[in-house]
Amino acid sequence: MGEQSIEFIARLLSQATREIPHCDPRQGGNLGEKIKIYGMQYTGNAWSQLILSVAMTGAILPAPADAVPRSGELQLHVIDDATGKPLACRMHLKNDRGRPRKAPKAPFLVDHFIFESPISLVLREGNYTFEAECGPEYKTRTGHFKMERGGTDTKTLRMRRFVDMAAEGWYAGDLYVRRPVRDIEKLMQAENLAFVQVISWSDTMNNWKRSTDQLTDLRRENRDPQLLFSICAGRDTRASGGLSIFPLADDNTRLPENGFPIDRLREDHPPAVELAQSWQAGEPVWIDAESPDTRDLPVWVAHGLVNSVRLAHHRYTRAGLKKEPPTPPSCVPRDQDQYPGVNGLGHWCETIYYRLLESGLRIVPTAGSGSGDVGNPIGHNRVYVYLGSDTPMTKDAWWEGLRKGQVMVTNGPMLRVLVHGQPPGHVFRGNPGETLQLEPDIKLSVKERVDYLEIVKNGRVIRAVNLGKGAGGELPPITFEQSGWFLVRVRASSNQTHRFATTGPFYVEFETPRISQTATNFFGQWLAKQAVKLAQEDPENWQKLQPYYEQAAVFWKQRATAATVD
Repeated sequence: MGEQSIEFIARLLSQATREIPHCDPRQGGNLGEKIKIYGMQYTGNAWSQLILSVAMTGAILPAPADAVPRSGELQLHVIDDATGKPLACRMHLKNDRGRPRKAPKAPFLVDHFIFESPISLVLREGNYTFEAECGPEYKTRTGHFKMERGGTDTKTLRMRRFVDMAAEGWYAGDLYVRRPVRDIEKLMQAENLAFVQVISWSDTMNNWKRSTDQLTDLRRENRDPQLLFSICAGRDTRASGGLSIFPLADDNTRLPENGFPIDRLREDHPPAVELAQSWQAGEPVWIDAESPDTRDLPVWVAHGLVNSVRLAHHRYTRAGLKKEPPTPPSCVPRDQDQYPGVNGLGHWCETIYYRLLESGLRIVPTAGSGSGDVGNPIGHNRVYVYLGSDTPMTKDAWWEGLRKGQVMVTNGPMLRVLVHGQPPGHVFRGNPGETLQLEPDIKLSVKERVDYLEIVKNGRVIRAVNLGKGAGGELPPITFEQSGWFLVRVRASSNQTHRFATTGPFYVEFETPRISQTATNFFGQWLAKQAVKLAQEDPENWQKLQPYYEQAAVFWKQRATAATVD
């Protein structure tokens, strides 16, 4: 009999022993002599049948009449405080040791589960704490309770909604989710998401077939047409990568099947720039740089391969950072002295993104939670697209709004900004000698403390309102006499993670575009530094990347030559 079989039998014996409440020694014999194992049949290399029998010559006294199970049951209802309607909810439930608890059949990730109200929770006796959330547009409910042995109880959590973004024309999306397709609708309901991109293929895995099977099952169950998601998104996670690929023709895409030439795919070959060119040539796609500090970002931008840059990415987590993980191989390390602490990564990424805008490039900011690859709930980092009141929410409309830059990126604060009725991405035009005065209409709703509301113009903060001191009132107009851009952002001081919200940029255009020589030189120097590093560390791969780097260097040099400001 093998060791695994012996261990298995031992576990069953132990279980049987625990289930015998008493053996009266006056009847003779000992417990070990009264347990017989029979009915085992060995087939191949496994025991196909195992029956435990307890044959007691002595008496086994029945359990006391007053014995009760060590668990209790809680019937939990979660409803909207205003309408009384049941809500899907995310629950972070922990026992008195701080360990997360699961619920049967409820989607679970790291420290939370999702359920549709009501739910029955069977929990061992003890003390529990909880956080209940229905997305960032509802106030968080926190609390604690004690589960008594054999107890039963019913509780109702009334969740108060403090903002309805969709009612104002803003629709939330998450561009990086890797969760089972069968759970997506429930996850979206619990987080108030309108659109989600589910990653089903990459350079390291391919779940495309399993995802399509799960989607077929969902369709059989009459899935909610208001919950829009795509299951054909991909990622390139290699050192030359850091890209997400979104096929725009969901029903006709072939990229999940042939996006990566697996038979010849290596760490840096074919380089991501080469693959991205083939993806764009083959079918309509949207390519999202997964972080501004991605190593080859200046190369992709120079070759016209990037549609957007993820400003709120999966390294910003709900749990925060006790110790920041090493910089991914596809990213460029920041100067820890210039950008220190857990907010340093966020400030570094914002700096890079602003340099892109200062180079005269109009690239949209986006967001992705990374839920499934990291412990973030779906939608923790999200991008809202503004469609207004006249445009119904569809996939095509959402992508078009994103393309126009009508966006707000957040991992907490609910920021809405219109300027003279226009959303982010709008271009205001002025004539030579004219001074444009632009007055933003700012709405901000929060459920956690935020510290500053800032106006960023041409990469510099020109207005800062200390919200922690209760400051309010109207901001003075933003003035322009030449081309430029501006955005509105909100910061929350945190010693755990980078908490913020930002609009996409608004643009101002006079006769001459704004191109900063400082910004273009920044990317030229970035390229030169990475070229030296690659040539020294991996000469073979550098030979394949070198033509793309050299072409990119020409692009940034020409950009610097065309600069209109320092």
